[in-house]
Amino acid sequence: MSTAEASALPGASAAPASVRGPARAWFRLFSAELRLVFLRKRNMLLLAVTVVFPVVIGIALRVAAPHPQGGGNGPGVAFFNQLAGNGVFLAFIALSTLLILVLPVVVSVVAGDSVAGEAGYGTLRYLLAVPAGRTRLLAAKFATIVAFGLAATVIVSGASLATGAALFPVGPVTLLSGTTVPLAEGLLRVLFVTLYVAAAMAALGAIGLAISTMTEHAIGAIAAIMILVVTSEVVDNVPQLAAIGPYLPTHWWLSFDSVLRAPVDTSTLLKGLLSFGVYAVLFGSFAWARFTSADVTS
Repeated sequence: MSTAEASALPGASAAPASVRGPARAWFRLFSAELRLVFLRKRNMLLLAVTVVFPVVIGIALRVAAPHPQGGGNGPGVAFFNQLAGNGVFLAFIALSTLLILVLPVVVSVVAGDSVAGEAGYGTLRYLLAVPAGRTRLLAAKFATIVAFGLAATVIVSGASLATGAALFPVGPVTLLSGTTVPLAEGLLRVLFVTLYVAAAMAALGAIGLAISTMTEHAIGAIAAIMILVVTSEVVDNVPQLAAIGPYLPTHWWLSFDSVLRAPVDTSTLLKGLLSFGVYAVLFGSFAWARFTSADVTS
């Protein structure tokens, strides 16, 4: 079912009485987009996968019985070493693991299908007949991508916390810097990390939206987004190319480990958020320029 069809469903036009004119039309588009994206079986399956992965990871690590004194370097290893002492760290393990491929795939599928899918179904020109304009339509598409990415990230964190609490001890959280904080503060840091990862996925969503405006084939757009992600991750791990690392879209994704130190490394976090913002603005502007000027024939 396309967005154009979804917007015609009973209740699709429901909006607050205070919303009028173009804003009301945008609200209708956005609500229709949300229903379309979240109720599509393929996307529901993707969200189900984000639930299963943390559970599988938790069970596997419980069987492996990680120890706090384990060796190794890097934030990923540090998270594994902390897990035996506190199940809260399963959230950080799951997010860092799924950020490598699973979460980008989830966001890429929705972003790549956002415009290219409508063009492929032949419903884009009918959707543009809604009196909201191309700019508002594109804004509704991007807002839906951001909402879906946020939902997937929150699901990963929620499933991880539930699984961690069931399989491991839960109590005051010992940070990577060695400082112990109350459980409530530890959960607050989980929230900050979740929002940081969601911001990274929002930037990827903007890239995907831009690519989606360039083709009528959703599969091609999704593949192009994933090729970009994998290429960025590979290049970022080549020492000889370290100079361009900070400018890659995936470079700052795992910098959320700064939240798990005392004091928090706000400089690193701000650089990451700035990178996400720049990518969102640049590719969002490209998507707008492309979508508002292109001839729509399908």
